[in-house]
Amino acid sequence: MEFFKHDLNVDFIGKWRYAVVVSGLLLLVSAVSLMTRGLNFGIDFTGGTLIEVAYRQPVELDKVRSTLAKSDYSQAQVQYFGTSRDLLIYIPPKEGLDSAKLSDAVFSTLHKANSDVELRRVEYVGPQVGEELAVQGGLAMIYASIGILFYVMIRFHARFAPGAVIALVHDVVITLGVFSLFQLQFDLTVLASILALMGYSLNDTIVVFDRIRENFRRMRKGTPVEIMNASVNQTLSRTVMTSSLTLLVVVALFVFGGEVIHNFSLALILGIGVGTYSSIYVASPISLALGVSKSDLAPVKKEGAERSREQLP
Repeated sequence: MEFFKHDLNVDFIGKWRYAVVVSGLLLLVSAVSLMTRGLNFGIDFTGGTLIEVAYRQPVELDKVRSTLAKSDYSQAQVQYFGTSRDLLIYIPPKEGLDSAKLSDAVFSTLHKANSDVELRRVEYVGPQVGEELAVQGGLAMIYASIGILFYVMIRFHARFAPGAVIALVHDVVITLGVFSLFQLQFDLTVLASILALMGYSLNDTIVVFDRIRENFRRMRKGTPVEIMNASVNQTLSRTVMTSSLTLLVVVALFVFGGEVIHNFSLALILGIGVGTYSSIYVASPISLALGVSKSDLAPVKKEGAERSREQLP
């Protein structure tokens, strides 16, 4: 492809000031939304009752929601489950009713409105279980970030590690900010996608870092800025192709996968886009700001090897 010539020389690192403004605004909006609006936690975290029902004929979600609202279940969340005849209904805990009585009352309401409805299953998640899941999910992201910090320090250099971790935090906060801003439901599937995008973003960053290290050792001339720019340009074709193919699959899941994995797919779409951006405009510039240089990545010369060379005829 003409666009991906080896002599491509886009000044990515030179645009770091614009990237700081863009990232700063996105992080500010995300942080304010998370602090003021919070996340719209699903039943996995808040607790409540999940009811699966099936109809003989396709039904409209608005009619089902209206039926439940008239019976004082206005907080119920209704969505399709695979087909337009199968529904999942999430009911938050209600005072004075246990899970069994609540599910019976909801099904009775639906049956009175349409006798063709059939009860498939009922599940209950207690608030203590939901709180434990939220805590464990947060700890999983913290532990992953700490592990990544040490991994990058060992594989590359200590000055690369903060950039990789900050890029991950940048991606996660912005993705969570979108879910908070639009009050999209945050459940265990979305949490799984957040952890997955951390791995995807890290992989993209590692590819760029690996080329930076290689060029620092190979290119005798050039400033750190020039070497980093060359490295980003050289890995751009790989980054664009990988992101495009991954997005193709995830967008297909988003469009055709149904309501159940809708938010899961959306989180991955956001994460792939933001992760690709942060690998170029966040991780590398931070490493440069921390003063990474050729001497940090130069191969260590062994004294024994040098003496052996001197003794050769």
